[in-house]
Amino acid sequence: MIAEEVIGILKEQSPESYALEWDNVGLLAGNPKKEVKKIYVALDATDEAVDAAVQLEADLLLTHHPLIFKGIKRIVTEDFIGRRLIKLIQNDIVYYAMHTNFDVKGMADLSAAILGLEDSSVLDVTAVVEGKEEGIGRVGALMEPMTLEHCAAFVKAAFSLERVKVFGNPKQFLKRASISPGSGKSEIRNALLRGADVLITGDIDHHDGIDAVAQGLCIIDAGHYGLEHIFVPYIKEYLEKHCREAEVTAQETAFPYLVI
Repeated sequence: MIAEEVIGILKEQSPESYALEWDNVGLLAGNPKKEVKKIYVALDATDEAVDAAVQLEADLLLTHHPLIFKGIKRIVTEDFIGRRLIKLIQNDIVYYAMHTNFDVKGMADLSAAILGLEDSSVLDVTAVVEGKEEGIGRVGALMEPMTLEHCAAFVKAAFSLERVKVFGNPKQFLKRASISPGSGKSEIRNALLRGADVLITGDIDHHDGIDAVAQGLCIIDAGHYGLEHIFVPYIKEYLEKHCREAEVTAQETAFPYLVI
C-alpha cells in the first residue's frame, strides 16, 4: 500500500479536522505516493526516533507530537529540526503526525478507559458533530471513592509510572476525576466547572498546582510523557489491524528525563 492509503486509515481513526487551530498535524514531509512496507511509531520525532526509523529502513514515521510546529524559514543541518527533516527526506521516509486530532478522537477515551472512569463526558468541548460533543480530556466517576494518596498509586500502576507529583491533601477523599493527558494548565477551570475532585494530567507548574488546590481541586501531575506514551502501543495495534500489508514497529517506552 502507499503512504496516502495509510494516512487515509489514520484519518478514519482521528480526522485531521478535529485538530485545534494552533496545531500542525498531517503529512509533514515526504512523498504521499511512496510505497509503505515498514512503519515506525514513536511519541516524538527525536533524533533517536528518526535514527531508529532509518536503521529499520522504515517507509513511514508516525508520531504524536509534530516535529514542525511553527513556520520554518530555512532547513539546515545546524538546526535540530532541519537536521531531522533532512535525514528523513534523504532516506525517503514519509513523516506523519497526529496530535490534537488524536487527543480528541483517541487519547481522551483511551485514558479514561485506562482509569476506569464511569459515566464519563468530555472535559473540554472543542467540537460538536452531529449533535455529539467531542474534545480534550474526560471527566467521570472513579470506580470507587478513594483518597488522593490511593488515587496517585492507582495512576502510577495504570500508566506504568514510578512516581507522580501530587498537589493536595493525600488523605482527601475523591469521587469524581478528570483526566487530560499532556499539559493540563488550561483544563483546571473546566475540571472545576464539571465538579471534579482531582485533575490527572501533566506539566502542572507550582503556581497552577497550589492555586487549583485553593479552589478545591487536587492535582496529580503524571508528566506529559507519563500519560501520553499510551499513544504508541494503541496506534501500533490499530495499524496492525488495518494495515496488514505493512510491518509496524513501535518505539519502546523510554522516559526522556531522569528523576534523581
